[in-house]
Amino acid sequence: MGEQITDTRMRRPVITARAAATFEPVGRSVATARAFVRDTLQGWGCADIVDDAVVLTSELVTNAVVHAGTAADVLCLRNESGVRISVADRYPEREIPLQNAGQVVVHPDREGGRGLLLCGALASRWGVEYTAAQKHVWFQLDLPERPAGTRSAGPALPVDALPVTDTRVRVAVIQIDRGGCISFWNEDAQDLFAYDPEQVIGKPLTDFAAWPHTPGTGTGIAEALQLSRWEGSYGIRGADGRVVPVYASHLRVRDADGEASTVCLLVRDHERAILQSPQRTPAPDAASQSDRSEGRPSDPFEVFIGSPAPDDLDGLLQRTVERARDMLDGDAAYLLLATDDETELEVRASTGLPSARQRFARVPVEAGSGRYGSARMPAVHEDLTAVPGAVPLLSGTGMRSVVTVPLKVEGRLTGSLGVAAEGAGRYTNEEALRLQFAADRIALAVERARLTELEKLRRGSLSFLVEASDLLAGTLDRDQTLALMAQMTVPTLATWCAVYTVADQTSEPELSYVLHEDEDRIDGLKTLLMKVDPPEPVPTPGARVWTAPGDAAHDAALRTSMRSLGLGNAARPSTGPGATLATAAAVGGETVVLPLVARNRVIGMLTLGKPTEEHFRQEILELAEDLSRRAALALDNARLYSERTAISQSLQRSLLPPEPLPDVPGVEVEVIYRAAGEGNEVGGDFYDLFPIRDGAYGFAIGDVCGTGPEAAAVTGLARHALRLLAREGFGGPAVLERLNAAILDEGSRSRFLTLLYGELWPQEDGGAVLKVVCAGHPLPLRLRQDGTVEPAAEPQPLLGVMDDLELYEQTVTLDPGDVLLCVTDGVTERREGTRMLGDDGLTDVLTTCTGLTAGAVAARVLRAVERFAAEPASDDMAILAMRVPEVQAG
Repeated sequence: MGEQITDTRMRRPVITARAAATFEPVGRSVATARAFVRDTLQGWGCADIVDDAVVLTSELVTNAVVHAGTAADVLCLRNESGVRISVADRYPEREIPLQNAGQVVVHPDREGGRGLLLCGALASRWGVEYTAAQKHVWFQLDLPERPAGTRSAGPALPVDALPVTDTRVRVAVIQIDRGGCISFWNEDAQDLFAYDPEQVIGKPLTDFAAWPHTPGTGTGIAEALQLSRWEGSYGIRGADGRVVPVYASHLRVRDADGEASTVCLLVRDHERAILQSPQRTPAPDAASQSDRSEGRPSDPFEVFIGSPAPDDLDGLLQRTVERARDMLDGDAAYLLLATDDETELEVRASTGLPSARQRFARVPVEAGSGRYGSARMPAVHEDLTAVPGAVPLLSGTGMRSVVTVPLKVEGRLTGSLGVAAEGAGRYTNEEALRLQFAADRIALAVERARLTELEKLRRGSLSFLVEASDLLAGTLDRDQTLALMAQMTVPTLATWCAVYTVADQTSEPELSYVLHEDEDRIDGLKTLLMKVDPPEPVPTPGARVWTAPGDAAHDAALRTSMRSLGLGNAARPSTGPGATLATAAAVGGETVVLPLVARNRVIGMLTLGKPTEEHFRQEILELAEDLSRRAALALDNARLYSERTAISQSLQRSLLPPEPLPDVPGVEVEVIYRAAGEGNEVGGDFYDLFPIRDGAYGFAIGDVCGTGPEAAAVTGLARHALRLLAREGFGGPAVLERLNAAILDEGSRSRFLTLLYGELWPQEDGGAVLKVVCAGHPLPLRLRQDGTVEPAAEPQPLLGVMDDLELYEQTVTLDPGDVLLCVTDGVTERREGTRMLGDDGLTDVLTTCTGLTAGAVAARVLRAVERFAAEPASDDMAILAMRVPEVQAG
């Protein structure tokens, strides 16, 4: 297809520069192509047409790589009159919808033909060419002549060098009310667009504006009308359906009643010199001039940042704000980066501002008109005193004028760069354009550095959480869990930490643990927090700000300072002003509370704090939230374990006889009991010694099969039944037979029971007579004075197995110096690998106990059992030693 404006007699333009690139058929290629064209034209000094070229290239490359699905070849040619850009795809048989005078104009929001519509609106010439292998869409943008100046003075020019206009220059004046509707339409607007005033007044300007929706920008006509100033190009659809390209200058004003409206001045686009503000290009620095003189191409990023560029994110951001401040001769500058969800901006670098107060402060992106709702587009505030709170980060800093521009990568808002000055009216749209150009140069480098830092932080976070999980899982002690929670957060996540616990839903939160990275501050911090009402136990996930500690610290420091100056009536506190002021500084920053929720119940709160003027990073808060979930579960497990252990220990104590054991005249008695495990399970071993009647005592040592509540039930039954039946006058066999019947009556809850039961009668001559029944229990051993050891009973059936038992008792006489040793199988079955202590081993130990007291005998047996194996005992042990003392000679 030929050009829309053809002239065969026109000479072929002379090509003075050439650049080409090929882009793969993927979505990110569109942004890469835009950057290629922008960089190329900026390098050629064609800044006046960069925006239009980028818009058209973006549309045409989108058609190639997204809609046609092929690679796109972009060719830039510079000639003496302008720049010609060609975009080719590999799908020649796919025709492009075109419009002509007989067709309805394609709506700019439609995908098909939108690129060509923009070509017709923005390009000087354009066309489409088909070959066997490719389809080329090209457009020519002529370089505008420099205007004689509307905001700056220029030299006298010959007539042929002046901008070209129609014979009658028409400037359309349109006024838009606060609702976006047209309230005034002058005669020139009527002539340019062929609408009478009554056809347009009261209707939204958006009904007539053909706004170029540039990919990667969020600014529309409605947003542009809300800005204090705006200047640029778009189109107005006339009464005949054609789009008239216009250049517009918008100014937002208010009348005497305070009613706001926007005045729009519009001229034909080729007459833009009438309204356009001349752009001021920053002078190249010495480094770039040296590069050009040596023939090396200058990198705009390196020109702005300097070489070598910092390799870390913080260094790069700090260099950026310093260069931006110097470039615009400002007094301060700051840079904000978007959080992961892109809903907030976070201060990451500043110069000329109190950095400690500003660092990591966060502001929402969409915070309303005049605030960071305009973060997606450049903004200039000539005097902040006229709009209090327009830029919250600058409140109280003395800055009056500020210019802010967005940092964008592939259409996403990744940050915001601002430069501020103490004087009013220091910045205009020209400075905004210069700063935006710099922001475009460094945005990609900043994003790369940010992603690198974020990846390192995420890897560190994963390692931190894995280590924290291991530590928390390694203990079931409540106090140790609380200490671990605090020690893992300080100083990794916060300067100080406090853990509150909630016993139940009706209880108030209790301050359970306090930690500060400076140990000297812990006591003062704890005292301060004890005076502050604890935070509400709200189950809502996430961190919420808690201002009470900071407010209390500030008030305490103020009172202490007044007392130290003699301005208060109260006596000076004993700690002195230094401690209170130090505590106030320690908790004066941001404080957040994270709920500890386990099993749908708030069991505590994790409080993290920063020192004066410091804020938490969003990534740190997210990491703390992950930690709080793990810590809550660990704390709840520790609580449940502690409760279970307390219950088990209480139940275990209830199954043993009350202390102390009764004294048996003429007989030494010693009992040692050791429960295996960590005390959270009830064992099955038990013992007892009790008086039956005058001069007679009952004793028992037994072992119930298994552990836990069922074993505890049989143990309790056995111990209490023995006492009751023995005191009713039943002999040993009758007592055990009735106990056997009672165990079998338990049905499925019954357990086997081995039991050694006996009755003891101390004798006046110094000896003792015992009647014993050994029902399936390890046999009692008798140690004589001569060192011989022998069983003191014969084995009989255990209890809880058979209905009809025929048990008998055996009589044993202990002479002075004799010992009777009774143990449970936890002693005889002590193992070390395949070795077992056994009855023989116990006999060997007992033979060495001649002449020892009952207590010494029990202690030696226990020591022998413990030394037999290196591992802790896996079964309960009970040792009962009875000895008749030797008769002392008179």
